[in-house]
Amino acid sequence: MTTPDKAAAAPVAAPDEVDTATPDPAQPAAEASVGISVSAFRGVGATAVPPAPAAAPAPTPPAESPAPTETVPGLRDNVLLRDALAGLSEPPVPQEILTVVRQLLQGQVYLRVKGDVRAVLAEGKEPALAVATQGDQQFVLIYSGGAALQASVLSDGITDTTAMGQPALTVLRRVLSQPYAGVILDHTSPPARLTLTRDLLQRAVDDAPTGPSIKAMLAATRSADTAARIVAAIPEAPLWIAANRAGDGEQLGIAEARTPDGARYLELFTHPLEIVALGRGDRPVPITVAQLAAALHSDADLDGVLLDPAGPWIRLSRADLAPVIALAG
Repeated sequence: MTTPDKAAAAPVAAPDEVDTATPDPAQPAAEASVGISVSAFRGVGATAVPPAPAAAPAPTPPAESPAPTETVPGLRDNVLLRDALAGLSEPPVPQEILTVVRQLLQGQVYLRVKGDVRAVLAEGKEPALAVATQGDQQFVLIYSGGAALQASVLSDGITDTTAMGQPALTVLRRVLSQPYAGVILDHTSPPARLTLTRDLLQRAVDDAPTGPSIKAMLAATRSADTAARIVAAIPEAPLWIAANRAGDGEQLGIAEARTPDGARYLELFTHPLEIVALGRGDRPVPITVAQLAAALHSDADLDGVLLDPAGPWIRLSRADLAPVIALAG
């Protein structure tokens, strides 16, 4: 049993009465829409690869998340996920879907639970989650915040339910631990809604961290110690670099970003999706902290790393990364 981080009294539709029973045919399952192969999530090995001959363009997305909002008092919105859903076309295109999935790997989301969730948990029972059915398949309904929850109440008028807020990765792992076919995000908020299949969710979660999430730190409100906390998490975090070939027969190069004044930053990523979602055709390559330390130690002209350039992102200087560089001995 998982204790919710926040259980709100806001009524939502009852699980057994939510009959968006068939996901909208105009809203295809993500696995069919994305067209992404399993190899896009498979590391190609982190053997020595030369620096890319041409620098990647400097990042243009905002470095920090939008300001936190609560469209329903007491229910903090997952602003990054909400905004990614709001950016969907109808029908959504693959890059938009990948953007939604990568933003689903951080922050808090909300589930719809039949009855009073506090009472259900106090009795030691598992909450009955709201689902939509398609044939013999069930999709768990997930909400990005209060506005999406209110939309569901207005849609069906069922009030004998409550909202349960939990970390998004906790929710996804819970869904994958049971025989659900996937999830539907903000199902009564078209076109800002999306169906994601189990297979795509499994591949995304497989590469997500099991410990402190650097992506969550990037998405949170920044403070004076944000960089230090991120650097402290690097040794235990799964990380990737982006590799590509500049032309036929050329050596594999590693993506860098350069500032207008010529400073060089190695692009570093918290998840393969962060690379794929850029749409540059780069290949995710896993990198260990030892390899990262060696790269920074051996190339004194590298000014640091640029973490998750698709945003929210942060530049970490060599001074910030001193504890990592020290691992190279």
